[in-house]
Amino acid sequence: MKQDSDLRNNLKSIRTRLGMSQQDLANIANVTRQTISGVESGQYAPSVAITLRLAKALGCQVEDLFWLERDLAEIEAVLAKPVPNGQQLRVSMARVGGQWIAYPLIGKDAFRQDMIPADGESTSQTGTNKVRVRLLDDNLDTLHNTVVIAGCAPVISLWARATERWHPQLRVQYNFANSMAALHSLCRGEAHIAGMHLYDPETGEYNTPFVRDVLAGREAVLITLGVWEEGLLLKSGNPMGIRTVTDLVAGEVTIVNREIGSGSRMLLEQTLQKEQIPFDAVQGFDNILKSHQDVAQAVVRGVADAGMSTGSVATAFGLGFIPLNQSRYDLVILKEYLEEAPVQQLLSTLGHRMVHSQFEILGGYDISKIGEVVATV
Repeated sequence: MKQDSDLRNNLKSIRTRLGMSQQDLANIANVTRQTISGVESGQYAPSVAITLRLAKALGCQVEDLFWLERDLAEIEAVLAKPVPNGQQLRVSMARVGGQWIAYPLIGKDAFRQDMIPADGESTSQTGTNKVRVRLLDDNLDTLHNTVVIAGCAPVISLWARATERWHPQLRVQYNFANSMAALHSLCRGEAHIAGMHLYDPETGEYNTPFVRDVLAGREAVLITLGVWEEGLLLKSGNPMGIRTVTDLVAGEVTIVNREIGSGSRMLLEQTLQKEQIPFDAVQGFDNILKSHQDVAQAVVRGVADAGMSTGSVATAFGLGFIPLNQSRYDLVILKEYLEEAPVQQLLSTLGHRMVHSQFEILGGYDISKIGEVVATV
């Protein structure tokens, strides 16, 4: 049967994440390899029976594999705040007083800063790092269905929100941490997944050498979330005419830096070393901030002339941007967690159109390899 033009699938994404070849899946689902190939390429629309076999073979729901791509509705909405004419916006929407309101996701409004509801309160300390906790409601099912991610990529929160819409019973807890801190958090058993973007100039590899070193023999997989542009955030219009890192010294530019262990700081150091520029020659090199958002806000407020972050953050804050590198952002997952149902549900959405659309409209991300297993250690 020829493919319905509205039928979409993420069969390849889920199959490759599980380490299965087309022939492996064909054998389990009792179909031909050509059938798997045809479905993945969009040339063949499977029957109901084959669809059910594929879902069973992959341990997921049919809705996780296939969906219909329909024309999306367009509605008129009132902007909650003025914005520059002609600027394309990311917005959140709500129906208020009988009309649609569009809230521009620009600058600090693009990030959640509300207080996080508590699941419980500690009643006593039972050891050096242990406490007893009284739950505030009967939410054990929610706690069992919570996946914890440590990382610093702003898109993790977008992925989490989209996933929770697709799997309402799933909760994703995003703990902010730079790349090395996230990896150590994973190693200590504080997270299911660690996000990182560290480049090793000795091996020419992203992330894998650091994972091998920190995990010290524990088995894990690295799955790509995307490739993002990293570089210098600048004031809008680039009034100081900054083009490269050498201009940071020549133009007496004041920067803000990130903490040791962050991918942004490592990239800045490697770039300066390549240009043979001493770290202390850059004004503000020791002015440390702890997040991409803080760096952007420092440039917006005029505290600094420049700082290291990503193209998507520059766009969100209306700042200029000088790209220096394209970095691969990977998700590191211990193999012991891979078979847990909440983790499987979360990873299955990496191939979903809802997640892709959030990344694409954000800008600055290449998600052509999203969901692919790039290494095992």
